[in-house]
Amino acid sequence: MYKDLSSRCFLQTGCIGSCTMNMGMAFRIERLLPLAFVASAVTGIGLHIAGHGTSHETWHNWGVAHVVASFIWLLSVMAHVRRHKHWYKTLVSKRVTCKRLITFFLSIAFLIVAVTCILLVAYVEGPGSSIGLWHYKLGILLWVLSLIHALYRK
Repeated sequence: MYKDLSSRCFLQTGCIGSCTMNMGMAFRIERLLPLAFVASAVTGIGLHIAGHGTSHETWHNWGVAHVVASFIWLLSVMAHVRRHKHWYKTLVSKRVTCKRLITFFLSIAFLIVAVTCILLVAYVEGPGSSIGLWHYKLGILLWVLSLIHALYRK
């Protein structure tokens, strides 16, 4: 029905340039996904290790790095989910296979880790909280599910 992407974008938004720019920007942000994933995992583990040390400044620096890396990962995941929103729309109607099950559990784990992140940032001061430990353990589960998800796609 549509000859090219720009005609479809024009029909949806009424403006060719903004749709093309948004799709291009989303694609560029999504390309950060693996790098931001690794940065978030490394800084999260570094933050956990620094929580066992005596220097609050070191823990704080790891915390800032983890928040920045995880925010970039969140943005790239949002672009990725937006690109694959049809998958979520057809989740109930299609048969659940191993690939779909991993993606489903990955989505749930990501949401739970994001909620614990908000709780940590909003309500917890300093290292050693039980919410922080849950966030760390669920983050490792998220890391494993993300790797499985990526390996199934290759």
